[in-house]
Amino acid sequence: MDNKVVLITGACGLIGESLVIGLKNKNYKLVLIDNNKEKMKNLKSKINNESFLFLNSDILVKGSLESCIEKAHKRFGKIDCAIHAAYPKSKGWGSKFEDLKEHYLMEDIQNQLGLAIIFSQKIIKYFLRQGNGNLIHFSSIQGISAPKFEHYEGTSMCSPIEYSAIKSGIISITKYLSKYYKNKNLRINCISPGGVYSNQPEKFIKKYKESCNSKGLLNAEDINGTILFLLSKNSQYINGQNIIIDDGWSL
Repeated sequence: MDNKVVLITGACGLIGESLVIGLKNKNYKLVLIDNNKEKMKNLKSKINNESFLFLNSDILVKGSLESCIEKAHKRFGKIDCAIHAAYPKSKGWGSKFEDLKEHYLMEDIQNQLGLAIIFSQKIIKYFLRQGNGNLIHFSSIQGISAPKFEHYEGTSMCSPIEYSAIKSGIISITKYLSKYYKNKNLRINCISPGGVYSNQPEKFIKKYKESCNSKGLLNAEDINGTILFLLSKNSQYINGQNIIIDDGWSL
């Protein structure tokens, strides 16, 4: 490791926090951004590393992204990699297709897909001034394949149509930007994890596992190894790619 500075949005989320814990002893300098003040306080206590930069900020607010990037640069003098794991949801998130409300749909598309585009714009602007950079987005298996609707039968769960649309869009953003900034010393990739365990009903867990090769639902920390790979020089020629981590679910 070479003291790389890694900026992470959504640092207090399920995947974000697991990633922070996985990186904290790897000699990285972390810039951690989240809009939940209480969760950020708990994360700071759990990590117990005063050399990290903890920023309680709502990056949906105009100017907040620029402010976070500026603070990171002021503290560390550089940002080697940005990982966009923030995923703000509307109050209507998770509705079945027939119950979907237009205003919630528009809010989620703007705050998730739109934010991913704007975050890319702001951090790439910084990377270009710096002369290099590494951007990692999060997509999903639902972005590469239609949901297996039978997994949800007998549960209150569903896979929202906007989730599939947004996650497909993240993959397209990744490929577009990778080609758009050809020969600019940037790497832009995304990761598509399978389902991550978060107290789903046993009926869903069992059906989901039947579509996988061994484990079934992932634990959040199962994603960390791929992130570490993308942060390393071993992945220096991987660009514009979507890396799937799903225990064979999508086969």
